[in-house]
Amino acid sequence: MLTLLEQLDKGHLWRSPGGIHPPELKTLSNQSVISSLPLPSRFVVPVPLVGQLATMSVKVGDHVLKGQALTEGAGFTYLPVHAPTSGVVVAIEQHNSNHASTLPVLSCIIEADGQDTWCELIPNQLEQLSKSAILDKIKQAGIAGMGGAAFPSHVKLNPASEIDLVIINGVECEPYISADDRLMRDYSDEILTGISIIHHLLNPQRIVIAIEDNKPEAAKAMQAAITRSTLPNDIIRVTVIPTKYPSGGEKQLIQIITGKEVPSGAIPAQLGIVMHNVGTAYAIQEAVLQGKPLIERVVTFTGERVGKPGNYWLRIGTTVADALNQVNFAPDNGQKVIVGGPMMGYALADLDVPILKGTNCLLTPSQAEIAPDADEKACIRCGECAVACPALLLPQQLFWHAKAEEYDKAASFNLKDCIECGCCSYVCPSDIPLVEYYRVAKSALKNTAEEKLQAERAKQRFEVRLQRLEDEKTAREEKSKQAAAKRQANMKSSDKDAVAAAMARIAAKKAQTADATKDSVTTHTNITDAPSVAVDSPDAKKTAVSAAIERAKAKKAAIAAQSLADKQADVTEATADHSADNIDDKKAKIAAAVARAKAKKAALANESAATDNPAEPDSAVAAEAINNPSATNSSINAAPIDDKKAKIAAAVAKAKAKKAALANESAATDNPAESDSAVTAEAINSPSATDSSINVAPVDDKKAKIAAAVAKAKAKKAALANESAATDNPAEPGSAVAAEAINSPSATDSSINAAPVDDKKAKIAAAVAKAKAKKAALANELTQTDESAVSSTVVNQAIKTASDVDMTNSEAPIDDKKAKIAAAVAKAKAKKLANSAKQEE
Repeated sequence: MLTLLEQLDKGHLWRSPGGIHPPELKTLSNQSVISSLPLPSRFVVPVPLVGQLATMSVKVGDHVLKGQALTEGAGFTYLPVHAPTSGVVVAIEQHNSNHASTLPVLSCIIEADGQDTWCELIPNQLEQLSKSAILDKIKQAGIAGMGGAAFPSHVKLNPASEIDLVIINGVECEPYISADDRLMRDYSDEILTGISIIHHLLNPQRIVIAIEDNKPEAAKAMQAAITRSTLPNDIIRVTVIPTKYPSGGEKQLIQIITGKEVPSGAIPAQLGIVMHNVGTAYAIQEAVLQGKPLIERVVTFTGERVGKPGNYWLRIGTTVADALNQVNFAPDNGQKVIVGGPMMGYALADLDVPILKGTNCLLTPSQAEIAPDADEKACIRCGECAVACPALLLPQQLFWHAKAEEYDKAASFNLKDCIECGCCSYVCPSDIPLVEYYRVAKSALKNTAEEKLQAERAKQRFEVRLQRLEDEKTAREEKSKQAAAKRQANMKSSDKDAVAAAMARIAAKKAQTADATKDSVTTHTNITDAPSVAVDSPDAKKTAVSAAIERAKAKKAAIAAQSLADKQADVTEATADHSADNIDDKKAKIAAAVARAKAKKAALANESAATDNPAEPDSAVAAEAINNPSATNSSINAAPIDDKKAKIAAAVAKAKAKKAALANESAATDNPAESDSAVTAEAINSPSATDSSINVAPVDDKKAKIAAAVAKAKAKKAALANESAATDNPAEPGSAVAAEAINSPSATDSSINAAPVDDKKAKIAAAVAKAKAKKAALANELTQTDESAVSSTVVNQAIKTASDVDMTNSEAPIDDKKAKIAAAVAKAKAKKLANSAKQEE
């Protein structure tokens, strides 16, 4: 059995599946040699890889030379872009692309200067260059596959596996296109030189130049070039294959030449085979030997609407519109301009798009050549598309899934193996544009794959970041531990003791602060809740206790005034009965208010006697305050009082001043009879007896009410008399003035009535009278202790009785519960008396 190489030497061929035989129509453009077109004034050079694998090496306003690189990059698949002529960069912007979608792509706009000046070119000898240098020159020249795929040639020339067979593709099976045909006819020697460079790089066992049998002139030209070349004749040959579309496809041609099928998802290099186009071989020899970059290619201009059909050297970046104008393009209404052939090409929506490295044909057919697109009809499931498919796919199933946008299912039917040859669309009786559906599905799958790839890369970056942060954290902790261990090891015993002592001091300070806070809270609570404080406490504490007592008394006075409000009318009426003069209603009301105030004051005096239990040092302090008020004032001033206490004391003084003013007004209106004096004296001399009589034998409500009111009024009047006596004669606080005020209240009242004082003076006098009344009360206590004489018997008796009560209270204090019960009983009885008085009225 012959080996593959032996079969190749004998020219044995294999059949490929599928395929069609459309009209060739190549004679329209292959009858003349390749020529050049005049240079346009404007070039649009796409730079789509900028931002991904490359960066711009020029900027707007720069003057560039022909062949100068416009981009820089270092990626494995990166290909530089070169200036097609000399001129000025006028813009770097988005421009419509040479694609069926015409989506914009970044482009460099060059305004030609007309000089067409080359940049510096460095010719080389193949023998002087290493393989890596040759590959680098091919890469820097920007050479890509010229058959239409535009895959980077330096990648294919540097395979990972050993290459046994190199196929030079000169089939050019697409109808109308004759660029490769004319290139092989006109530049066969240059193509053979390029093939020799490929042989130098890959060192294959065989090189096959494949040409269809409809190009006999090209086959002869290449065979003659082989004879003239330096390549051994036993390793290179021209193989003519039958004309059938698409025999020029990479996988289809490999199957025809070798009988091997490239697996799905694999590349020919895995089978030891590499394929290059004849145009690529020509570009390689120019790049390696002459140093020229790929800035132009042969393009076929064909179709009945072109005035000068043929093949022309066209610069990369020349716009389609400018190129067609050079060949006398005469469009029809609705004229199509197709890039590529009628089978695999696409119609342009905009002619202001550039010629690319893979652009091999511009077809301008008339409506007679290519009929307008017919309306799509329903699939009749004839199966002709499956018979014509050269990739052995199922176009019908692919169409259903692509139309339903079930792209995953379409991919499961090997959609990626479709070469978009158009055989299925060509044979479809329903005029379904199957290739268009497949292209859309491929684009969607490509976008999905790109998104997944980006997501996977983002996930990997995130995981790497987390690992880096964890490693940094571990390193910091380890470093901290090492530093702590090092400090511990270097620390002396004295240093350790010092640290321990410092920690102990901190703990003790915290405990001391907590105790001080607790003590301050306890002290504040004791001062607020317990008004009676030890006598030997500091002056500030005494002042606080005094202020608290005054607040309590003021509160009790307010409560008593509210409860006695109903009694005032009865007191006023009783007082009027015993008075010598009739008092009008207004004076009666004033007298009632005065009586209420006096009753409240008396009640406060009784309550304070019951609650306060000062010790002996308190009496001494009080005596010292009366005997030497200036010293007392000095001591008070010496002890600072905070703002709150000062405000409370001011409020208490203001309330007492108001009471004193009312007392002055009542002194002018009240004139009780002798019976009232007797009742008052009895009430003062024996308060306990009065209480007992109330508890044991209830008296008639009205009489009892009147008697109580009179007693309270007279008691208050006696207190006022003491205050006025102290005011008029401060040097003798307990003298005959007080007795005179008690024995002859009418005279005092007359004097008060004779000289009315305005409100302000009355308030000032009341404040003074109140202060002196307080002194008089203290003087009465001292009088009892020192046995000093007081002129009035009533005053002596009242002071003695009050002192007895105070002493009794001091010796035998009553608990809070009993005091509250007694106060409640007294309040109930007073309310009962008031209700009875109202009913009688």
